[in-house]
Amino acid sequence: MTKEQFSSPRLTASTDDFYLGDGGREELVAALNELLEAERAGAKVALASTKAAGDDFASLMRQVRDDEAHWCAMLDRQIRRLGGTPSPVTGAFHAKALAIADPLERLAFLNRGQGWVVRKLDELLPRVRDDALRADLQAMADGHRANIAIAAAFGGNEASGQLSAK
Repeated sequence: MTKEQFSSPRLTASTDDFYLGDGGREELVAALNELLEAERAGAKVALASTKAAGDDFASLMRQVRDDEAHWCAMLDRQIRRLGGTPSPVTGAFHAKALAIADPLERLAFLNRGQGWVVRKLDELLPRVRDDALRADLQAMADGHRANIAIAAAFGGNEASGQLSAK
């Protein structure tokens, strides 16, 4: 591959030049679908959690839900742009999180899920060649880091998302 091919800003969905993985576009779409399923689960957990405690907690959960929904829409759009089909599945994280009755324990679990997403994005980003997709995924990672910090401040250290445990 030439340097020009690697840095070309004219990549389209008809090429397999989006991703440095062995599986090309299919591998990338699979990774994005895994993230979509996790984001959908997080959005549903946050929505269900708005009823779990006081106004401040509900406000935090609405903020998290709005962010998760935003990233679901972005992932759906990018998957379609790559010629893939967005997964309709909600990740197993949803049922596991809703089984936790205590709101702060659920928040800590949700934040660990946010940390998992950041780790997955950090693994994926260096392999993404497409500038628009890379920018969206970087913004998603940054948004999750911000949410982790906000939730950790709200719920204490147990809600830190364990970003350092890579």
